Amino acid sequence: MEGEGTATGRQRRATASQLDQWTVQDQVFKIYGAFASIPRSAQSVISIWTASILKVVLYERSRPWLCYWILHSIALLGESVDDELEDNAIDFLSRCQMPHLATTYAAVNSLVTLGGHKALSSINRDNLYKFLSRMKDSSGAFRMHDAGEIDVRACYTAISVASILNILDDELAKGVGNYILSCQTYEGGIAGEPGSEAHGGYTFCGLAAMVLINQANSLDLASLIDWVAFRQGVECGFQGRTNKLVDGCYSFWQGGVFALLQRLPAFGGEGFGTSDVEVEWVSDSTSEGDDEDRDSSDDNEALHPEPDQEGHQSSSHSPESSTAVHIHHSRHNQLEPLFHTMALQQYIVLCSQEQEGGFRDKPGKARDYYHTCYCLSGLSVCQYSRSKNENSPPLPTSVLGPYSNLLEPIHPLYNVVSRQYHDAREFFSKY
Repeated sequence: MEGEGTATGRQRRATASQLDQWTVQDQVFKIYGAFASIPRSAQSVISIWTASILKVVLYERSRPWLCYWILHSIALLGESVDDELEDNAIDFLSRCQMPHLATTYAAVNSLVTLGGHKALSSINRDNLYKFLSRMKDSSGAFRMHDAGEIDVRACYTAISVASILNILDDELAKGVGNYILSCQTYEGGIAGEPGSEAHGGYTFCGLAAMVLINQANSLDLASLIDWVAFRQGVECGFQGRTNKLVDGCYSFWQGGVFALLQRLPAFGGEGFGTSDVEVEWVSDSTSEGDDEDRDSSDDNEALHPEPDQEGHQSSSHSPESSTAVHIHHSRHNQLEPLFHTMALQQYIVLCSQEQEGGFRDKPGKARDYYHTCYCLSGLSVCQYSRSKNENSPPLPTSVLGPYSNLLEPIHPLYNVVSRQYHDAREFFSKY
């Protein structure tokens, strides 16, 4: 009879969640091992589904979320759509008029991403403000739709839309902060509603909404950082909740939280401005030489996982043990990235990317537009995490693989490409 201490005995005592975790780790580390064995000149090229496939989906007049995921992905890659496809998308989105905050957010972000007078002027801000006011609950939070659920996601989508369209006022913001504060859990993350479990998507939504209404410092930011930092696991990607599997989409939902935190004055950042929430990027607190040395070392060490005590592979430089997740202040009191940015790029490019193009949750899953959008958004956050500002291209050492992998920078509060955000802000300040 086999002893309790044998590998077989441990497997028999393992839970289903543990077995799933070990399976994912084994798949991920096999990919990392194969990547480390090939010449550096052949490593990593970012690709995405062909434009023809993207056009087919848009021509079918898909729902606003699909429009946003696809258009934002194209914009992140520095590409654009042709006039016919743009007209088709504007026509479809302007005729949706769906009374739901989530699809309103997706439609507005789609039109902002398309940019230009025709797209931006198609948004009826007066009617949209009336809709937002109608969704406002007496608690201060927002409902997703008439008689719909009240949660942090609704608060964020309402406040984000109002902000980017320049219609955010005290009435819309009133009470939102108190509701979001009631959703921060004992772990430090933010739940969808009071009493629920902390979740990466809701944590981003909650923090972003608090930044937009200038109440971020009301949160327990120290515990929030702890919670998010420990969501980056040995696979180098992020999980959405404690003890859950890694998922590529959290590259943005969790990585975007760090992009916001890094710019808060409380942590050495220069803030987001005042009423127009103009993002100010935090400059690098190290010299270029130090940055290059550290990134090279992190990259090499992250690619050589070692077996753990259970016989499963784990990274010898795992994010949880890495000094990259700690707060470091320079002489100018500016913040280092709070997560292992190169390791996350490694997970996105090697494990979430399909060879044929597009991105997925994890190895073994299928690619889709949702994960393509948020993996690319998270990748952009990583690449620009040490840039002095959005107009300052990152050093080659901040980009995994060839420099051609560099994406467009995003505005982390809204998850739209920075150039389109600034164009929209200028437009809505005039009209």
